[in-house]
Amino acid sequence: MLPKQRQDQIVRALRADGAGGVKVLASRLGVSEATIRRDLEQLHEEGRLTRVYGGALAVDGGDEPFADVNAVHTEEKDRIARRAAELVNDGESVLLDIGTTALRVAQHLHGRSLTVVTSNLAVLEELQNDEQIELIILGGFVRRSYRSLVGYLTEESLRQIHVDWLFLGTSGVRPDGRVMDSTMIEVPVKRAMINAADRVVLLADATKFPGHGVARVCEPSELSMVVTEPDADKATRVQLTEAGVEVVLA
Repeated sequence: MLPKQRQDQIVRALRADGAGGVKVLASRLGVSEATIRRDLEQLHEEGRLTRVYGGALAVDGGDEPFADVNAVHTEEKDRIARRAAELVNDGESVLLDIGTTALRVAQHLHGRSLTVVTSNLAVLEELQNDEQIELIILGGFVRRSYRSLVGYLTEESLRQIHVDWLFLGTSGVRPDGRVMDSTMIEVPVKRAMINAADRVVLLADATKFPGHGVARVCEPSELSMVVTEPDADKATRVQLTEAGVEVVLA
């Protein structure tokens, strides 16, 4: 792989996850940690990321196109989404967060007698022709780059509804179990979603454990369940379990 291709992959991974450590990036790309450190320094100088101790953060001021994020960790996301969809019984109501894992949950809900509420425009496109599903779209300001709806209208719409299940995405889970997000504008919507649901299920692949993010979405006590992978950080999983959260391994 050429250095330019490798560096583009690093930037894409950071934008998808919010942040990344040197060890994780080296393992993912199959190169040495020294190579990753050199790449991070160069990308920092170019303004394409922010170098921090032990890794790097995605830069503010622009989202990775939805299709690019959707192409990252596809098998892991699909396993998590399939397991999440299995939790829902016919006749129940489901609230789907923004993001690509939520889209994959929607793909596993086809043909079910359900009510689905979402601010995710990709979910709208996925389910709009499924006559078995009663589909409710929240209002709001369109973030075209991430195909989501945000803002006061979205939050106000959420205050008028209540659902059985929320499937929530994240930029990362801290070692103490706190759920974080790297996109400030999405956090108020996520919090309104939590308040609108009986059961809150966090969907997060192993790269989010432990994770990063500048804004707190919720404490672990606000979660009912986390669906993740067997190789997700064990210490973080223990913290979640001790907080009363059921951890399901897909």
